[in-house]
Amino acid sequence: MIESSSHSISGIIYDLMDRRKFPGTVYVEGGLIADIVEDETVNSQQLIMPGLVDAHVHIESSMLVPSEFARLAVVHGTVATVSDPHEIANVCGIDGVRFMIENGEEMPFTFAFGAPSCVPATRFETAGAEITADDIRELFKDKRILYLSEMMNWPGILNEDAEVLAKIAVAKKAKRPVDGHAPGLKGADARKYAKRGISTDHECFTLEEALDKIKAGMKILIREGSAARNYDTLHTLLQSHPESIMFCCDDIHPDSLVAGHINEHVKRSLELGYNEFDVLRAASVHPVEHYKLPVGLLKKGDPADFIVVDNIDDFNIIETWIKGFKVADNGKTQLQHSSTPKNGTDVNPINNFSRTEITSGDIHIDVDDEEIRIIVAHDGQLVTTEEIGHTKDPDVLKIIVVNRYADVKPSVAFIKGMGLRHGAIASSVAHDSHNVIAVGCTDDEIVAAVNGVIAERGGISVAVGRTVQVLPLPVGGLMSLEDGYNVSRMYKTLDRLAKNQGSRLRAPFMTLSFMALLVIPHLKLSDKGLFDGNTFTFTELAVG
Repeated sequence: MIESSSHSISGIIYDLMDRRKFPGTVYVEGGLIADIVEDETVNSQQLIMPGLVDAHVHIESSMLVPSEFARLAVVHGTVATVSDPHEIANVCGIDGVRFMIENGEEMPFTFAFGAPSCVPATRFETAGAEITADDIRELFKDKRILYLSEMMNWPGILNEDAEVLAKIAVAKKAKRPVDGHAPGLKGADARKYAKRGISTDHECFTLEEALDKIKAGMKILIREGSAARNYDTLHTLLQSHPESIMFCCDDIHPDSLVAGHINEHVKRSLELGYNEFDVLRAASVHPVEHYKLPVGLLKKGDPADFIVVDNIDDFNIIETWIKGFKVADNGKTQLQHSSTPKNGTDVNPINNFSRTEITSGDIHIDVDDEEIRIIVAHDGQLVTTEEIGHTKDPDVLKIIVVNRYADVKPSVAFIKGMGLRHGAIASSVAHDSHNVIAVGCTDDEIVAAVNGVIAERGGISVAVGRTVQVLPLPVGGLMSLEDGYNVSRMYKTLDRLAKNQGSRLRAPFMTLSFMALLVIPHLKLSDKGLFDGNTFTFTELAVG
């Protein structure tokens, strides 16, 4: 990593606050912008602009600890993330949140963490921890906790659940913004949800829904992650409501992070011809202002957080600077991997995993002659649909969820859309309680994949016949302590292997991980059974 107590950079400077650009020089001293001087004699055509911000992301979904996430993200011009530690909190509680904060501080990168609002996400699944309103009040004593993370229990808000409203009241008293999560909510319900103080939503999957929420006063985060991809549906908001828009990835796997980050939102938006200032403000100014992030916006006296770009058409990141450090240079990270990240060692990383191996008898179920409810997965969406059918359909596969916190019988259901023709895949990344989820073509392969994950106390796996390959995730069963680029390569190997077994999904492991996410309709599976996200109740596998 390169640092200079005093240096300058010349080029075309983007003043996003005043929506203008001009030739000039940026002077940096002691990690701050000492001065910005407009100078018509500057002939460099490189662009200097504020760094990019992911307005909502679960770092854990990258399978990397925060310090490793930063190493990869800065290459793409990212200087900060609004990070919801909801995943590790569901496994390890407040200790998990503190681990994320402390590990993130190993790098000169702004991780704006929130206080998780929904741990557990629902009472219909088994989680490893609970975070109450009193816990949130305690978390807000830490000035590094900047907001209340996504309030997924929108039925609780609409039905005026006392504990849900108490958490929002704590955030309001602490003067922290409240993030939303309410897929499909429109009209009067959206207005009631927003009126409680919910300020954002990243779950819109129709334009009509997004417009309703903007009308209710909410900011819309256009999400483009590894599995959930809503950009194509929502990008016209950059023209109709540019000041209400931010960009986010939400959940991004390590191979996707190596390829790109928020810079990809920016590139696509510029290619579509949207106003460059509207696009760049959505990628930087709006999240900084909304969450009051300690991130510079290229003003005198700001932290020296900025990027250098070759030109507006190609938008290649030449350099990334954070707090006066050059953290990325021509596609190469300048941040060094730590072999022993804070609060985690190769011997005993933070985790919560108490499960012994399962057997084929544990997941046997006889419904061959019955009509059953089938989960239908859709590529690029977290929303599923329900279909009535039979297990004899070759596209219908068995899916199971295994409680990772206790030795109880797995829950079993059936799914279409995963596409496997051979083998099985399993993962301890299963939103939101992170029990072990698996899908496969035979019971023996499902069991082999699950037991491979259990043996490592967390990970993702592929089983083909008797052969099992596992990417261990020892930190909460969610993250690796390895070098991020190595994790990406290992992940790509398993991703390719899953696709070789027939899956045509863009990200089969990411899609699988959301099949247990009960707060996203319509039909999902928890460790306690098949769940109807429309009625928020369990439902029977057999019809009739």
